[in-house]
Amino acid sequence: MAGGVIVDTSGGKEYPGKVTAYVIFASIVAAFGGLIFGYDIGISGGVTSMDSFLLDFFPSVYQKAKLDTSTNQYCKFDSALLTLFTSSLYLAALVASVCASTVTRVAGRKWSMFGGGVVFLGGALLNGAATNVSMLIIGRILLGVGVGFANQSMPVYLSEMAPARLRGMLNILFQLMITIGIVIANLINYGTAKIAGGWGWRVSLGLAGVPAIMITVGSLFLPDTPNSLIERGHPDEAKEMLKRIRGTEDVGAEYEDLVAASEEAKQIKHPWRNILEKRNRPPLTMSICIPFFQQLTGINVIMFYAPVLFKTIGFGDDASLMSAVITGLVNVVATFVSIIMVDRAGRRFLFLQGGTQMLACQIIVGALIGSVFGTTGEGEMTKVKAVFIVIAICFYVAAFAWSWGPLGWLVPSEVFPLEIRSAGQSMNVSVNMLFTFFIGQLFLKMLCTMKFGLFFFFGGWVIIMTIFVYMFVPETKGVPIEEMVLVWKQHWFWSKYISDEDTHVGKKPKA
Repeated sequence: MAGGVIVDTSGGKEYPGKVTAYVIFASIVAAFGGLIFGYDIGISGGVTSMDSFLLDFFPSVYQKAKLDTSTNQYCKFDSALLTLFTSSLYLAALVASVCASTVTRVAGRKWSMFGGGVVFLGGALLNGAATNVSMLIIGRILLGVGVGFANQSMPVYLSEMAPARLRGMLNILFQLMITIGIVIANLINYGTAKIAGGWGWRVSLGLAGVPAIMITVGSLFLPDTPNSLIERGHPDEAKEMLKRIRGTEDVGAEYEDLVAASEEAKQIKHPWRNILEKRNRPPLTMSICIPFFQQLTGINVIMFYAPVLFKTIGFGDDASLMSAVITGLVNVVATFVSIIMVDRAGRRFLFLQGGTQMLACQIIVGALIGSVFGTTGEGEMTKVKAVFIVIAICFYVAAFAWSWGPLGWLVPSEVFPLEIRSAGQSMNVSVNMLFTFFIGQLFLKMLCTMKFGLFFFFGGWVIIMTIFVYMFVPETKGVPIEEMVLVWKQHWFWSKYISDEDTHVGKKPKA
């Protein structure tokens, strides 16, 4: 049966055209939206490890971490209010992504990006000026709205602008910007933690406005995608835009397929209702399971709380922040591997290889931490074991960065037909943000309760998701978005949901 999982996608259409400088420019500007997401992921973990920030807003956590020497290492930072500061953003992003679906479809992808940037900027300014926990949480909610809009529109924008053969590479620019944002945030945290007077955390939080300004201003110069222009009733503009981004006058075949897809889309009055139809079961499953599994890799344990985590396992203040910088740099470098390989080796290979490597690393980290602190949380981390933990975490981050990190956004964004693409991406973002919220909110409690077993817990999920990919995720490299239904039709399991009538792409398929 497993042999039927691999789908031959070589029969997909190849439209004329080349990768133009215009497409590269538009893709880079759009991908800057990943900066706001990545910066926030990196910055929140850093400021929650700063003594001055804890003293100003979470004094009870500071007391527990610094003054109560009897507190075991696993539970030093266990605070529901502290984790709410980090995770409230993702709950807001979940709600915002549903609204962003309508904005993206009706007004276009670029205006959804613009709106997200403006709201994120407001949240950054409020957080930087915060004087109480309420201001912090409200600021985080505004940041979440910005992230919801950005994550809704940008992966779709990148998938629609890119030629099919390079869609993976250009789409992963979004993930690359996330990783760069994390590194920048970690470096800023390392610097601001040393500012005399204890106000460095304000700089860290306030500087989130810089990437927000970049995407807000940059979106004004972005063109809308041909798909969106056709969808909103501008066929002539769409054809001219298609010629411009493909660098050729010979766009007739691709344009006709886009128009045909748009005509079908116009018959859909309620995309949220139609997403539940039988023929949409395969992409709907991908938009739920892939972001769900992405969060259960355990990556947010590392990225949200890297400084806190390293302090918890015995690193000093400076050492914990620098270790977070190191893992962030690994994240960036490894993402380039995905950019190079995703349209060559394919999505499935990276998923499977990455999952295997992450599992091995989680077992190593869990075993090393368990050998030092056991179940009591009491012990002293030796320098040798600490180095091995950092190395294992770096290999884990690298595996995620070339597999579940970028592919968790790429694959769901490329598998939906036009008529429900915005709703599908909204579903993807909502599930991602929901479980990011749960993991962010529960991690410190889980660490306190499950101790070193937490890493084995996530390792078990990695086994499940790797099996899921092997059995149910087809290869989508090189397949035009509007022909993705043919991939499902050829799959051993998903073919039963796709009728012959559903496979008409622009025209009836040949017998």
